[in-house]
Amino acid sequence: MTFLPTDEQRAFARSLDAMLTAADTPAAVRAWAGDDPGPGRALWGRLAEAGVCALAVPEEYEGVGPLPVELTHAFVESGRHAVPGPVVETVAAAVLLGELARLGDPGPAKRLLPALSAGERTATLAIAGTEDVRHAVPYALDADRADTVLVVRGEELWRAPGHGPVRVSADPARRLARPAPGGELLAEGPAVAVAAGQARRWAMLATAAQSLGVGLALLDRTVAYARQRTQFGTPIGAFQAVKHRLADTLLALEFARPLLFGAAVTMTDGDLAAAKVTAGEAGYTAARTALQIHGAIGYTEELDLSLWLRKARPLRDAWGDPAACRAAVLTAHS
Repeated sequence: MTFLPTDEQRAFARSLDAMLTAADTPAAVRAWAGDDPGPGRALWGRLAEAGVCALAVPEEYEGVGPLPVELTHAFVESGRHAVPGPVVETVAAAVLLGELARLGDPGPAKRLLPALSAGERTATLAIAGTEDVRHAVPYALDADRADTVLVVRGEELWRAPGHGPVRVSADPARRLARPAPGGELLAEGPAVAVAAGQARRWAMLATAAQSLGVGLALLDRTVAYARQRTQFGTPIGAFQAVKHRLADTLLALEFARPLLFGAAVTMTDGDLAAAKVTAGEAGYTAARTALQIHGAIGYTEELDLSLWLRKARPLRDAWGDPAACRAAVLTAHS
């Protein structure tokens, strides 16, 4: 079987690429990491107008989804352009609410999904571990910037009333905070745990797509630099060691691509875990290659390259680190 994107999917990805290229996303990322979320919110609004938010929302709640393949195309572009904000978590929250509705509890979906689909509100989502659902509340991404903070604790879905102290991760544009306890109980029962599992799957897919996009952006910038940077009167891209490093990075990214889109088609746990670990490692490899070939200037915050460099490692570990994903692959095929 040959799986290739349709003309419509290619056109959708090209339109997002053109829109984000014109949007000066590096400035939005720097503002988001500081004290000005305005440019990032404006960027999110443009993505919503293009239909990205609606891809995970069922039609009965003003969405067009669920469309995981189209969403994967969109999130590759969001990674390629380093879009800031809880974009993955908004999608995961939308999936959770839609799944709850499908399982017979449409109340939270009716209240929250239309605004998420239209891009009028953003959300973040934290899913507590099963070992201690009352106390082991994980960090939520951009809880200080999201309009809605959702927390799953076992078989309960809560809308948090706020958040704790904000911590900056390796990527300054990824702001982490623990949701405040209490709040409004939106739903409870076994359906919440089932819906949370589905939300995790979509979050893994979207994060893997972002990792691939980040890796592609890093490779493009590194190739361009290798062509213009000279040593001993010769572009460094002509040196065999540099060529091999770039080729290895390209192979890793291109190997991840079919696994990613294959997982978007099947949406099985094993395929998603394989896509997540492969795309995450490929993006991280691209970051290490970019840093090595750029040399000392790669460390400087003034260089836009740093905005992508600092995303690769957190994305690799978000919503399923390599060890957990490898274990899931083994379990799926045992």
